[in-house]
Amino acid sequence: MENRRNFTRVIFQRPALVVFNNQHHGCHLLDLSLNGALVSHPDDFNPQLGQSVELIFHLSGSDVDIDMLAEVAHIEPQHIGLHCVKMDIDSATHLKRLIELNVGDDKLLHRELAQLAAPEQ
Repeated sequence: MENRRNFTRVIFQRPALVVFNNQHHGCHLLDLSLNGALVSHPDDFNPQLGQSVELIFHLSGSDVDIDMLAEVAHIEPQHIGLHCVKMDIDSATHLKRLIELNVGDDKLLHRELAQLAAPEQ
């Protein structure tokens, strides 16, 4: 598969939920970026490309849940790639900080944030 990522991904593994049609499907978050996430393929979930889902995961040692509305970007036997479509400001702030702590390159992070804010062409 060709790597067309424009955003730095960080390995960030923890339990997560994919929500579709009010059904919660347990999975594991494998990695994430400012623009999406890779999760294990839940046994009880057969997504379609472009399908809207919600991804929820908890930050250990805190009372913070990150909640993002996403689209299924790609499907593999073992994992599902999600493209972030929308996120509340609190989740976005916590995700930015999480990426910032794991990337360690402030300039790269600010460039990616600017890319998120830029209108699509």
